[in-house]
Amino acid sequence: MPYDGDEDFGDREDFADPGGRSALRAATRQNPRNLPCPTCGAKNRLTPADRARGYCCDRCADAAEGVGY
Repeated sequence: MPYDGDEDFGDREDFADPGGRSALRAATRQNPRNLPCPTCGAKNRLTPADRARGYCCDRCADAAEGVGY
């Protein structure tokens, strides 16, 4: 089925790393990256849109998925 504009996926420019592994949203004036990661506590890792989706920072997400740096 073709992409139907489902808001859960958003446009590529909605993501911090379009085409990459990260699901984090891009930081903007309306959506600043000013919140800590709920897992590791690192400051300024998430945007309000990330928190609303229950995300953690990329490093914690990669660790949970067994992806090394």
